[in-house]
Amino acid sequence: MLRLAWWTVSALIVLGLLIIAPAPARAADAEIDALLRGPVGKDWVTNGGNLTNNRYSTLKQIDTTNVGKLKGAWMTRLKGSGVGGKYSFEASPLVKDGVMYVVTGNDDVFALNAKTGAIIWEYWSGIDQAISTVCCGWVNRGLAMGEGQIYLGQLDANVVALDMKTGKVAWKTPIEKWQNGYGITSAPLYYDGMIYSGITGGEFGVRGRLTALNAKTGEIMWRWFTLPGPGEKGSETWPPGTDHAMRGGAPIWNTPALDPELGLVYFAVGNCGPDYDGSMRAGDNLFCTSIVALKAKTGEYAWHFQEVHHDIWDYDAASPVVLFDTVINGEPRKGIAEAGRTGWAYILDRTNGKPLVGIEEKPVPQEPRQKTAATQPIPVGDATVPQCAEKIAGYDEAGCIYTPYWESPVLVQPSGIGGTNWSPMPYSPDTGYLYVPGTVRTSAFVRNGTSYTNGQRYTGGGQAAPIGTTMTGTFTAIDARTNKIAWQHKTPYRIGGGGGSTVTAGGLVLRGEPDGNFLALDAKTGQELFRFQTGFGADAPPVVYEVDGEQFIAIAAGGNQMQGSAYGDAVWTFSLKGQLGPLWPPPAPQTIAGPIGPIAAGADAIKIGANNTEYSFSPARTRIKSGTTVSFTNVGDIPHDASALQQNSWSTGALAKGETKTVKFDKPGIYYYICTPHPWMYGQVIVE
Repeated sequence: MLRLAWWTVSALIVLGLLIIAPAPARAADAEIDALLRGPVGKDWVTNGGNLTNNRYSTLKQIDTTNVGKLKGAWMTRLKGSGVGGKYSFEASPLVKDGVMYVVTGNDDVFALNAKTGAIIWEYWSGIDQAISTVCCGWVNRGLAMGEGQIYLGQLDANVVALDMKTGKVAWKTPIEKWQNGYGITSAPLYYDGMIYSGITGGEFGVRGRLTALNAKTGEIMWRWFTLPGPGEKGSETWPPGTDHAMRGGAPIWNTPALDPELGLVYFAVGNCGPDYDGSMRAGDNLFCTSIVALKAKTGEYAWHFQEVHHDIWDYDAASPVVLFDTVINGEPRKGIAEAGRTGWAYILDRTNGKPLVGIEEKPVPQEPRQKTAATQPIPVGDATVPQCAEKIAGYDEAGCIYTPYWESPVLVQPSGIGGTNWSPMPYSPDTGYLYVPGTVRTSAFVRNGTSYTNGQRYTGGGQAAPIGTTMTGTFTAIDARTNKIAWQHKTPYRIGGGGGSTVTAGGLVLRGEPDGNFLALDAKTGQELFRFQTGFGADAPPVVYEVDGEQFIAIAAGGNQMQGSAYGDAVWTFSLKGQLGPLWPPPAPQTIAGPIGPIAAGADAIKIGANNTEYSFSPARTRIKSGTTVSFTNVGDIPHDASALQQNSWSTGALAKGETKTVKFDKPGIYYYICTPHPWMYGQVIVE
């Protein structure tokens, strides 16, 4: 008989185990996963730079000493995609191995040579132009990549995968039906074989959710609803025995962040529905206006922090969350931050959702009919925008943040279109600062009640900036260790509703402005070091990348319809070797609330959404004789109305595409009106 030594037998047993044991699981795209986990270098492979969303590039060929020498390396026009008054161009391009990928407001995707700007391939979405459930303009805020594919969410609520080399559709998965009020405007997140996508529709009575899909096949792996069903965690914060939570909004407007070590995916949740009527939804209304952490593989709840209890001011948490590591009181801490429409940054411990910098529950004014929350979480530190409205003639009441209202207009600041809206907020580990864009704007809030109809707007009231009030902005460096302002710029234009910025190891903050200028600032001091006119509204967050040893900075320039900046379809890139100079400046955005343009004498027919400008009245101002009947016709793609600005004394009601309603003006006077679903649209009728 053959006898084997004990060590030989042991070795054979181990070898056998190695042969029959399953191989360790391999990441679906190990290269992209490694880039997502590490610091951002020559490639920019996800919307926020890497899994942290901190938009910090380690490239430093361009720095504070030489950024003033930048010129345009190339500028490419994207064949008219997304050009028009209903679109915004807010996407961050992605770059991998010398190829750039960018998506427009029409959900069209282009692959470009990142060194020359030459178009390599095009994907034309063919998206239905009759989509009527768009909240705030046609926009796509970016892409994801992995597994040899480019991923995007579309306004029709489909998640789409494209072949990176050809642009051909690999798969398309519907998350919901747009006819039910749903859509997607955020960039998805890819990691470890999965795609994470949010959903829009907070103004249409949807049930918000985060959806995880198989990146290779598009199969839905799990969903986590931001509105709890009966008996689920958070259901106790909605009225018992009702189904209000099932149409309570709570969309996810932004790209999630992910911590692989903790195994958690993080995202911010938007407003409740109906936005302005809290009378039927007593309670804190989780998980509206919250930061939420889930287990990334399964979607199991981990923790949450609610920024605004029982929100009736449309204070969405719409800006992407940012992950960062810091030291507080000598102790290393894992942070997460989100910039709110309230004007505060909410800074938490991302391991458990507890405040990293103090946040205190404090009593706030009450309106029993609105079922207002007794207290609100007030961060220790500084707000980035003013938080009290000034009194204005014609309005009986002006208040500060969390001032409630009922059926008479109340002025409040920040407005629901103030503070930081969708704009991303980066973090620099070199300075320890968060860079927060903000909008300074007062709104008159009013509740009027709304009944729910599937696929129709469900807001329960409205808000609008009073005629003649200013609309400006701030750009603020907040010290993440203290939540205090390190430096701040006052801006002549609103910058919290689009744009955002990016920071670099070269000591720079890079950002665009709605007047078309692209800026580079000293990240430590805020000093302006570079300014370049792109010729179009520069309302997208820049990205930084490298090709063949040369560093480039890129920004999409095509305007933002909410801010009224000049639309277009340009992608600009800059480098130290660039040769292109600036373009002529476009028309400046509006800074005073109210109708603009010449007065049309005798015009008694007003078109809504005419001249390729969806969010407009044409003419916006008219002078007529008393007794004249004025017709309002919607020629745009989505429903609009024309309603008296104060007290709802007259209204056309919602007008579908092609529909006309008339209003007779008998008494002399000046009549201002807005579109209540889109309160940045103003009109004026002068009756003599």
